[in-house]
Amino acid sequence: MMTEPIVSVGIMFQPSIRFHFSGDFKVNNQLFNGEYSASYESGKISFNGELYSELQFDPISSESSFLLYDVVIGIGFHWERFEDQRFHGSLKLIVEESKLTAINLISIEKYLKSVISSEMSATSSLELLKAHAVISRTWLLSQIEKRDRLVDQDIKWESDVRNESEWIKWWDREDHINFDVCADDHCQRYQGITRASQSLEMVEAAVDATRGELLMNGDAICDARFSKCCGGAVEEFQYCWEPEPHNYLVNLYDGDHSDMAELPDLRIEMEAEKWIRTSPVAYCNTNDQRVLSQVLNNYDQETADFYRWRVEYSKAEISELVNRRTGIDFGEIIDLKPIERGVSGRLTKLEIVGTNRSMIIGKELLIRRALSESHLYSSAFVVDKSEIGFVLIGAGWGHGVGLCQIGAAVMADKGFDYCSILNHYFKSTDLRCRY
Repeated sequence: MMTEPIVSVGIMFQPSIRFHFSGDFKVNNQLFNGEYSASYESGKISFNGELYSELQFDPISSESSFLLYDVVIGIGFHWERFEDQRFHGSLKLIVEESKLTAINLISIEKYLKSVISSEMSATSSLELLKAHAVISRTWLLSQIEKRDRLVDQDIKWESDVRNESEWIKWWDREDHINFDVCADDHCQRYQGITRASQSLEMVEAAVDATRGELLMNGDAICDARFSKCCGGAVEEFQYCWEPEPHNYLVNLYDGDHSDMAELPDLRIEMEAEKWIRTSPVAYCNTNDQRVLSQVLNNYDQETADFYRWRVEYSKAEISELVNRRTGIDFGEIIDLKPIERGVSGRLTKLEIVGTNRSMIIGKELLIRRALSESHLYSSAFVVDKSEIGFVLIGAGWGHGVGLCQIGAAVMADKGFDYCSILNHYFKSTDLRCRY
């Protein structure tokens, strides 16, 4: 049995950071309590009149906490905003790229009590919270295991390959080298104890009931991915990240098989068109506000059309947007051509045709970023082209791999327990207690 790990979470990255200690925190045999600030200066951390290479403030009491001011949440998304956030554990400050990074060092079980209430509403049903506690714990420890394996085996994936005709790029956790995970949607939402305190009893019950439980595939910890809404069809790992299929992150229909025996092959353009332009029955095809309020935080509820959606651009709008977002001078955009789709119908390669040049881009997140001020809800879309512009008709919200949060919320509401929910989304896995 392993011992409960301590994880390092990157919270914010700014030239200066302001924070407040509630209770005594110790560094270099000195105690600090109250409000302070630190700033970048000549490659060092300027704090309290001295320069440091790094600083780690450790709480004297488990009840002590610290507040970070003006943390950016939803980075790059349409609901990006600033928020003051409170944390348990230690505060570590390091220098990265002429700025300071604030890192929270905390036990994984305390971390999880924030994550499952940051990712969803803390008033979600107990079985849904338990399912999310397991996948959040599993995903984090799998990323640490993966990092160590890549270092040991000296494996380096080419995650950004670009030439004159094609640009293929993906983002993943290994973008972070000085901490285990970040605190935003790039990894898992982690917003300290601010949200967890709103319904701490239910959150603690879910985490405590599943303490140490991980999804395993043989002897390996599963890379347990999740997204908001799969759109009725779950995607496979290799279409979004490195070309390494996982036998537990497979294509599946997100619904009761009495409604649909199996999915059509959504890699075929005709089948993808039919799927995306209709609204098939699925667990995540719901407008039940009672259920949605359990899985969507207040700012997520600003998004209402997640299962099937529509975005319109004039030719001038999309041309300016794509040129600016990609940094490539396509000229006037005259066509958007689907080149390759994953098994959920999500585009993994899209050809952008302009008056100056054409280029194929992928994978799904690069496509979503190129065609939106923040991110398109997903890359599962079809294009209607006219003389005046383009209409994108799409399905789902997020990459669609692994657990569908809205689908899981509906399953829990229908009476499924957390083990049944996990078995639905993660095939060929076992649930085991590791500490």
